[in-house]
Amino acid sequence: MSEIEDDEEHRAKKARIKAAKDRLYATKTKEKGLLVVHTGTGKGKSTAAWGLAMRTLGHGLKLGVVQFVKGRRDTGERKLLERFPEQATVKVMGEGFTWETQDRARDVAAARAAFDAAKAMLADPDLHMVILDELNIVLRYEYLPLDEVVEALKARREGLHVVVTGRNAKPELIEAADLVTEMTLVKHPFREGVKGQLGVEF
Repeated sequence: MSEIEDDEEHRAKKARIKAAKDRLYATKTKEKGLLVVHTGTGKGKSTAAWGLAMRTLGHGLKLGVVQFVKGRRDTGERKLLERFPEQATVKVMGEGFTWETQDRARDVAAARAAFDAAKAMLADPDLHMVILDELNIVLRYEYLPLDEVVEALKARREGLHVVVTGRNAKPELIEAADLVTEMTLVKHPFREGVKGQLGVEF
């Protein structure tokens, strides 16, 4: 086959693919607020949520964030969001990772306060997206009633996008979600003695 014939075959193949894709995309006409869950053992769950946060801010839309577990440590995402005070509301409600506090009553109280803040955001008509960072962790440890949380997420106002992060997402939450991504751990530098890196982990 000559180079010209090869190019023509390539163009024809791509044209067929484009036509099929165009037909497929033409059937996708619905719009709705999505419930998105990022879970799994791999790194990237909150990181993916911050990418969605950037898209929201980039379009001039408003964002709400509740951090359920991560404590007061300075993070790059928080510093970035502080530059958009008119668009982003961030509530740092956690007491630190669960192995740091060692006080169940305190963790339960912190989770309840964070969920109250989250419910206020779910009802806020000005917000385009709400990120509930590490909500899966507090559900895993039963710091909040699962049924109450899932019902609140299902009852979110129409058009609101909600992103939930954290390992071990409950099956009931996965069932309620529109989009679920599981991050799989393949390799991590922590196993080789490398500590968390600025701009990568925080």
